[in-house]
Amino acid sequence: MNNSIVRMLHHHIEKENKAFVEPPQLDRTSLSAERAQRTVQMHEKRSAKIVRSYVEGDVLRTIRVGTRQIIDYFLHCEQLIALKDTVYMEEKLEFRRATIEDKQVKSDEELFHLPEKKAQARDSADVRQSKKGKNAYNRREAVRYAELWWDDYNPAYHRFTDNCTNFISQCLYAGGARMTGYPNRATGWWYQGGNWSFSWSVAHSLRWHLSGSKDGLRGEERQSAKELEPGDVICYDFDGDGRWQHSTIVVAKDANGEPLVNAQSSNSRMRYWSYEDSTAWTPQITYKFFHIIDDA
Repeated sequence: MNNSIVRMLHHHIEKENKAFVEPPQLDRTSLSAERAQRTVQMHEKRSAKIVRSYVEGDVLRTIRVGTRQIIDYFLHCEQLIALKDTVYMEEKLEFRRATIEDKQVKSDEELFHLPEKKAQARDSADVRQSKKGKNAYNRREAVRYAELWWDDYNPAYHRFTDNCTNFISQCLYAGGARMTGYPNRATGWWYQGGNWSFSWSVAHSLRWHLSGSKDGLRGEERQSAKELEPGDVICYDFDGDGRWQHSTIVVAKDANGEPLVNAQSSNSRMRYWSYEDSTAWTPQITYKFFHIIDDA
């Protein structure tokens, strides 16, 4: 790749990153700047502050179309956040596409479908289910799995274009949540070999399974995010239209007692649960908070 293009992209990334810790330099005409401003305001509302933001880019491929240079790249962002007497690190891994023309970055947007970085084996997970029995849920193991795989993909499972709910289901299964319903894809919550229930991989279906299940994996709705514990699940309807699009798992609580979550699709670790910093966020967003039942 042309070195001048690399330098231009590097300068652009650094400029955008500074907006998180130096808001006065914000270029308020860009969508990314609007997102940065919203992120800063989100943390201000919780009396938190981004005290350090570090980004690292890795170019995946370049495509020339006429006079335009299209660059697909990974962006790994680490932000040190101070809240009361504590600090913690939030991480995001984004797949982005920048367009450069006339020696200027004309656009830079997140692509939510991360490409595969290596060949993977498929579908070797075994089902753990029975018609009756207790749902013994180990929250520590669910969180441990979420921390291990938030930025990668377990080759034991199929990988989906929108992988968020598949990832959450894997975390729940790692915690010992019991599968039910096999082999009916529209029933229960399960994964076996080359097949799975809709609730395993579709955010909308998991939301309704957690709300209505009477056996195996079950959830109890809570009124607020603060009532959740590590290992619990949050479902998101970004547009407020009744179609649930995203799922996350609580991995920790901040100094205010609010959840921090891990997720995939837009791979994130220790992210503040409200997702006001997401490009998918709208003022109409609605949430469902589920406490995972542990019969043991």
